[in-house]
Amino acid sequence: MESKAEARYIRVSPQKARLVVDLIRGMQAGAAVSVLRAANKRIAPTVEKVLQSAIANVQNLDENVDVDRLYVSEAKVNEGPRQKRVRPAPMGRAYRYQRRLSHIVIRVAEKEA
Repeated sequence: MESKAEARYIRVSPQKARLVVDLIRGMQAGAAVSVLRAANKRIAPTVEKVLQSAIANVQNLDENVDVDRLYVSEAKVNEGPRQKRVRPAPMGRAYRYQRRLSHIVIRVAEKEA
């Protein structure tokens, strides 16, 4: 049994989100939730919310699934669209910068007995 949850257009750069997602890849679902609660990063609660959603999706598909045997089979962060912004610069000029967005995808699966 496998399920997926996805959060799109999250206002954090993919590079920063990957630091948190790399911590939980391949872990048991319960241990991954504990790691995310202890992580000192701004994106950690959002990643935890996506993981909880993936676990709930598995339970909705099959009520007999054993939550203790679930593990994070795939966790990735893709880059979303960039928001172009302008910052005032000296002598009437303008500097462009980009606000990056992320798409977070987490899959959980049940380990074989």
